[in-house]
Amino acid sequence: MKRFFIYLTFLLTISVACKQKNTEIKSELTNNKDTLQISREDILVADVLTKEEQAKLTPTDVLNRMIKGNLDFTKDNLTIRNTAERVRKSSLGQYPKAVVLSCLDSRVPVEDVFHSGIGNLFVARVAGNIINDDILGSLEYACKVSGAKLVVVLGHEYCGAVKSAIDNVKLGNITTLLQKINPAVTTAKASFKGDAISSNPAFVEVVCDENVKLSIKEIRSKSPILKEMERKGEIMIVGAVYDMNSGKVEILKNGSI
Repeated sequence: MKRFFIYLTFLLTISVACKQKNTEIKSELTNNKDTLQISREDILVADVLTKEEQAKLTPTDVLNRMIKGNLDFTKDNLTIRNTAERVRKSSLGQYPKAVVLSCLDSRVPVEDVFHSGIGNLFVARVAGNIINDDILGSLEYACKVSGAKLVVVLGHEYCGAVKSAIDNVKLGNITTLLQKINPAVTTAKASFKGDAISSNPAFVEVVCDENVKLSIKEIRSKSPILKEMERKGEIMIVGAVYDMNSGKVEILKNGSI
């Protein structure tokens, strides 16, 4: 087993120029009976994006790539990444294709959810994927300064922050944060038919969707920079929700697509 982990570590640091199909890497386990076979084509060896490559991408290109990456994630088709190589190549500059505003939740591994390697995504995380000045500044940096083409506001099912907002929790600085979600709760209650309580998954889901829409509205109203970039077609701003059971990301219809 020790030999297996040493060899696997070696595989993770392999640097090759391109994927070579039909080439297998074998590692014998200690019992001398089983063989681990990993095709070179199953190792994610793509280089980090250059400034020129980033510039050629359109917001739609990026969205489609992320949708494809999420499909890989839901099908458990994640490849082994050449992480060490990507760390070295991205050390002197970064040109990610998108920025994702995600909830703090530990069950939503953003880079894996979109099957993306080091240097591909900016990720801003805050409980309830809410908008504040620091988050807006981060999104503006990602797009206006560093050239990201897509802003994704990513909510998720069973969100603890959303549930706490529904329950009107008062606790330290959490109180102020939850106040930013309260308008979504109010909007959801106005049209929801059923028990508008945190123990009702259906209602929590509706509030989650409304909260994503609220964050997008806040981005457009409070960031003239991003609003103008979107108007010019330089970026796209979309809302999405992560399904905790399937791992699928659903793009909300209220977005820019």
